[in-house]
Amino acid sequence: MKKGIYLDIRPLTGTVGEYLPLTVSIVNKSELEPLWDYMVGKYHYLGYEKMIGPRIKYLVTYKGTPIAALSYNRAALKVGVRDKFIGYDEDGKRIFLKHIVNNNRFLILPWIKIKNLASYLLSQTLKRLKIDWVKMYGTRPLLVETFVDHSKYSGTCYKAANWIYLGETKGFSKEGNTFVYHGNKKAVYLYILNRNYKSFIPCHQPHKKRERVPNMMLNIPDWSPTILEDVGITVEEVQNLGSMLDDYLSIYDECYTHVGQRKNCEGFVKGLLSNIDRKSIEPIALEYFGEKGVRPMQIFFKSSLMDDEKMLEIYQVRLSSDIAEPDGMLNVDGSDFPKKGKASVGVQRQYCGILGKRENCQAGVFIGYSSSKGYGLVDRRLYMPEKWFTEEYQKLREESCVPEDIQFKTKVDIASDMLKSTIASGKFPAKWIGCDSFFGRDKEFLASLPENYYYFADVPENLKVFIQMPVIGVPEKNGRGKRFTKERALTDPIPVSSIANDTSIPWQRIILAEGSKGPIVADVKILRVIDAEDIGGKTYLPGKEQWLYIRRYTDGKTKFSLCNAPEDIPMEELHKAATMRWPIEQCFEECKSYLGMGDYEARSWPAWHKHMLLVMVAHLFITELRFYFKKNSGSNHATGQTSY
Repeated sequence: MKKGIYLDIRPLTGTVGEYLPLTVSIVNKSELEPLWDYMVGKYHYLGYEKMIGPRIKYLVTYKGTPIAALSYNRAALKVGVRDKFIGYDEDGKRIFLKHIVNNNRFLILPWIKIKNLASYLLSQTLKRLKIDWVKMYGTRPLLVETFVDHSKYSGTCYKAANWIYLGETKGFSKEGNTFVYHGNKKAVYLYILNRNYKSFIPCHQPHKKRERVPNMMLNIPDWSPTILEDVGITVEEVQNLGSMLDDYLSIYDECYTHVGQRKNCEGFVKGLLSNIDRKSIEPIALEYFGEKGVRPMQIFFKSSLMDDEKMLEIYQVRLSSDIAEPDGMLNVDGSDFPKKGKASVGVQRQYCGILGKRENCQAGVFIGYSSSKGYGLVDRRLYMPEKWFTEEYQKLREESCVPEDIQFKTKVDIASDMLKSTIASGKFPAKWIGCDSFFGRDKEFLASLPENYYYFADVPENLKVFIQMPVIGVPEKNGRGKRFTKERALTDPIPVSSIANDTSIPWQRIILAEGSKGPIVADVKILRVIDAEDIGGKTYLPGKEQWLYIRRYTDGKTKFSLCNAPEDIPMEELHKAATMRWPIEQCFEECKSYLGMGDYEARSWPAWHKHMLLVMVAHLFITELRFYFKKNSGSNHATGQTSY
């Protein structure tokens, strides 16, 4: 083996789901490039050869162990079946060829026997290639080709990853300025990255059909300056954003039944990312489509047959591929939206967290996800107050298009259902479950959480706990009152706010995260406490022992959390859990401040859920901008690594 290069040759078997997440790194001109070169030279049947021109080398590792290597470079000059399939002339080919990329090497080390790994890596690296190639070489890849030696391989993984078989080569290879016949014909496969690739061919006359949202609109320089400042993008980099957004939105193409849905969907996302003051249907439609575009967009939100669930599925897969980690955190949070009137679906006078009082509002329940790589929202559901299921509200339910199978559920029940569904999907591996104080104070909710997760639950400042195990007994009769018969704690628990104010328990300063303007710090108090179980009449019994984690931010705000992790858990893990709760609050702040999360004016059930979904889609684009521009991000993306 080459000096200084070592490979773990212990076999890995099973299914690809058992080995997620996998880390995919660009190794061009890095200290890992010699390892990539060695692996390909030693174990690929074609060996290693120096690539000239644009190229990307991807190294795939599992927990630091190399398992696969892939590379993409410039396309072959002449491929008869490919050129016939595309249908360009020589002049068109000369210009268009730069948009074709060749998958020239794909190696899975011979001792790696993971089922479906090959097609999975092809699918995932192609998603990344669309962005990486633009970033590194300034050209949009539209098609990807590869050649398979059918005498050695059947091409099954390419077929499974939806590549198109075009036919065979003629058995020639280029040597210098001539082509020499060698007789070894190879199968040609093509993957379409952009289904509108023919519009990039010079002088091509497309068939008559409705076009997707034009790139011109996506490139209009009206991006929100606040968003760009937050991401850290320069003026020069702004010109690439339209192309990047177009590529990003194309992953949702299969969600539409006709081009009008795509037009309204992509136009609305563009509006959410723009500098429009109010990001609701009418202002966005007027800005991009004029007065005639308002009604179609209203219909799109209320009754469009766009496959929202498919879009959510694609979104979740993409979000997971960007930020999932084995020790991530699933977060349960509520968010309220003040609304006037009584006609908006689910609206009623109830406690509104954003206003800090009872007010007319709608309440949403959200599942989020956070890790050391990033954060984002996973799912959303509108809470429907119980009175909305009475006979009095039947007409409003119908007008609001509330599905007939929707029944009254508490916010806690909704959160439990969404959490179970998210865990069952397997997309978001996690060690922790976090929640805000509304859910954290509900002991039944905490008790219902899966046993193989630790919870890190925010709680209100008046929640009572015991600092030490109290004495249990039956109090003696005092005065003429009733004689006590039931056992209880003979000492009273104290509110967690009292512990924060107790000067005998010291504060410890820690760095929660590295923000764009410097470290985000907080003072913390961490101690073991005992639950106070309220048994009525202002009397209590001790419950289970757990951690109380108090953090006081520099702005004076104090947060209280309970955690059921074992007593011997390293403090570093508790600190990490605290850092994964904070980003979800940041996520809501970004969605409301930048992306118009609360600006919607639609009144129906479908429109509310579609609006929230598109806000999530827009937020993921911002997240990926942070990754790919390597700004304001402490994630692995800043070093060119992505986990899938």
